[in-house]
Amino acid sequence: MARSGRTGSIQQFLGSAHLFSSALTEILQNRLLWEAGATNLSFSQLKLLQLLAITETQTIGELAAFLGVSNAAASKTVEKLVQSGWVSRTTAESDRRTAHVALTRRAHHLLAVYERKRQQKLAKVFDKASLEELRRMATLMDQITVEMVNHSAKPEDICLHCGIYFRDKCLVRDLGGHSCLYRRRAKITSERGARRNENCAMKLTLK
Repeated sequence: MARSGRTGSIQQFLGSAHLFSSALTEILQNRLLWEAGATNLSFSQLKLLQLLAITETQTIGELAAFLGVSNAAASKTVEKLVQSGWVSRTTAESDRRTAHVALTRRAHHLLAVYERKRQQKLAKVFDKASLEELRRMATLMDQITVEMVNHSAKPEDICLHCGIYFRDKCLVRDLGGHSCLYRRRAKITSERGARRNENCAMKLTLK
């Protein structure tokens, strides 16, 4: 009976979590994005813009690592953003095969408007919740999230994009004890680029 009651409570919690996630996606993400003036921008593209806002500039390989896609897929996403005027793409003089991506002034303005609207909405949504309640719920959700990651086949290969979702620290790394997948992928990409530059320099020297 006790086990049945616990199972029911878990199911109720998961149902509430799904409803919260749906409301978050529809109201605090998609709708606010539309209100901010980005009618042609998906939320996945917004995440990429937010990453660029944090890091200022990224290579195609680093963006692919963040998105968990191939360089070709990341390049296609960047091309759409370039065509829409959200990002600029420049090629390094030292290696023309390495393109650096950065936000345009238009994108900076969009993110500022979106953040202001988001903060205003969040203040109204959480007005009745005390700081203690919010901290307690956040801690519980973090603990459950980490347990879910730890019970996956390869927890070290999961990236939750913590920095994009209001977080200053990597949840998986700090609570789960795993290294950050994005940072590992970006490091590998950077090392490959460095080796490629070294090989090109050697070939030029031999000529």
